[in-house]
Amino acid sequence: MAANGASCEQPQKRAGPKDKQNGKSTDQSLRERRQKDKEEHLSLVLWRRPVVTLHYFLLETFIKLKEWTFELWHRRGTVFIFLLLCFLFSITYSTDGSHQTYVQYLEKKFLWCAYWVGLGILSSVGLGTGLHTFLLYLGPHIASVTLAAYECGSTDFPEPPYPDQIICPEDEAVQASISIFSIMSKVRLEACMWGAGTAIGELPPYFMARAARQSGTDPDDEDYEEFEEMLEQAEGAQDFVTRAKLGVQHMVQKVGFFGILACASIPNPLFDLAGITCGHFLVPFWTFFGATLIGKAIIKMHIQKLFVIITFSKHIVEQMVLLIGSVPKIGPSLQKPFSQYLDAQKNKLHHVGKSGPADENWLSWVFEKVVLVMVCYFVISIINSMAQSYAKRLQQLRHSEEKSK
Repeated sequence: MAANGASCEQPQKRAGPKDKQNGKSTDQSLRERRQKDKEEHLSLVLWRRPVVTLHYFLLETFIKLKEWTFELWHRRGTVFIFLLLCFLFSITYSTDGSHQTYVQYLEKKFLWCAYWVGLGILSSVGLGTGLHTFLLYLGPHIASVTLAAYECGSTDFPEPPYPDQIICPEDEAVQASISIFSIMSKVRLEACMWGAGTAIGELPPYFMARAARQSGTDPDDEDYEEFEEMLEQAEGAQDFVTRAKLGVQHMVQKVGFFGILACASIPNPLFDLAGITCGHFLVPFWTFFGATLIGKAIIKMHIQKLFVIITFSKHIVEQMVLLIGSVPKIGPSLQKPFSQYLDAQKNKLHHVGKSGPADENWLSWVFEKVVLVMVCYFVISIINSMAQSYAKRLQQLRHSEEKSK
């Protein structure tokens, strides 16, 4: 019987290395195919294949619209309630009465908050690349409020025209009454709404990874594939970026709420990985979103506000202009447009002269062109991303057909 047992065990020992070798070769071929597919769809960009990219973008747009239409149809009860509320609000909005004062106030606040929440979502989601709306919109807004507060000696700007335009109040206070905290209070609403928008924008990676873990299927997302590869190769990680990603993943996984809060409370380009990690390990939604909302909309935003306000305070701005003028040879020529720009902004605050097209400073012109270029790049990145998504659909269809043969 011992001989028979030995004879039964021998084939299993011989088959083990072969099975491992076959498994390794299968994994290698799968990785090579994924790498080839990735290179193929990443090459689909407007500046290389414009006609095909636009064609795929339109097809992907139609597919998305179809999917959203079916999703809304499945949730038609919620849609009906939403439309009913909109109808009731429109009746209230169009009916004359004493309530119109409150309606107009709520409308103004709602549109103002929705504007900054939308910019925060655009900054966080990005559809392939983020639109840096803090640098383009929120940062300049905080800076303009800071400069105006020190110049006017008050933050009680007349409404209207604030926030569309900042002018000094008629009864200007003394400049000593201005503090950093009063300026922070003035821009708190828009800053917190922007931070809340960035927190909402972190939800797609979380839901994608959570759905993939619960269903057991691989999602069509490169970040999630990179996350799985990182988990597989965690022990052999050597480079700094991979170690930083693993550090974020371990902190979120082991510390939980406070780990997510710590990652969300500081400028962290790897926070998308925290959302994927929380979704992959099935962290409860309110644990993830609550920590993200507190970190981004409260803690992080107060840090960023404080930095911008200190940077654009009156004394530091004056010192920066003087420092620019001290640069050898080109200093005075660079200092002149900055001084002119600051003087023009001060004149606007006090109604002294009206700036027209002829008075425009080249700094304003350059900033407008930078904003235009970044918005155009953002739109192009959306087109490329959606075209690449359609290319992935074709690749998956081709692979499924090959398996069925």
